[in-house]
Amino acid sequence: MMLPNSLKTFFSNPIILSSLISWFISQFIKGLVALSQIRTKSIKEVLETLLWRTGGMPSSHAAVVTSMTTAVALKSGVYSDLFAVSLLMAFVVMRDAMGARRAVGLQASALNLLGRHSADKDGIEFHPLKEIRGHAPLEVIVGAFLGIFVSIVYNLL
Repeated sequence: MMLPNSLKTFFSNPIILSSLISWFISQFIKGLVALSQIRTKSIKEVLETLLWRTGGMPSSHAAVVTSMTTAVALKSGVYSDLFAVSLLMAFVVMRDAMGARRAVGLQASALNLLGRHSADKDGIEFHPLKEIRGHAPLEVIVGAFLGIFVSIVYNLL
């Protein structure tokens, strides 16, 4: 099957490809780490963990944005406007992954604990909140180094 030229150009873009490869590798590593800690492993649970799990080691958020920023630096230079925008976006995403997302996840855990306790004690119906895991600083740092490494290797090949 032949792809139209615009799709070929899109899927051969080193910025997009190195970022997607970084995301895939970080999710795969994260999935392996998570699966080694989970007792029950249904097919759905395995696929969800490998493809879409949030939080954990390494941060795929950090891997994607640092890979993108590194690829932009290699392609357009560190003095380009695109590099400046991607670098600032990387800082925002990584800070958010460690800050707001992590805080929201910890608060959801505490509220779920309180809700379960109230439901058990008072017989109140309780619907738990989704506990979104943010990232610890080490998870973001490892993800960032992974993204930089993947982007450099990809662009050297």
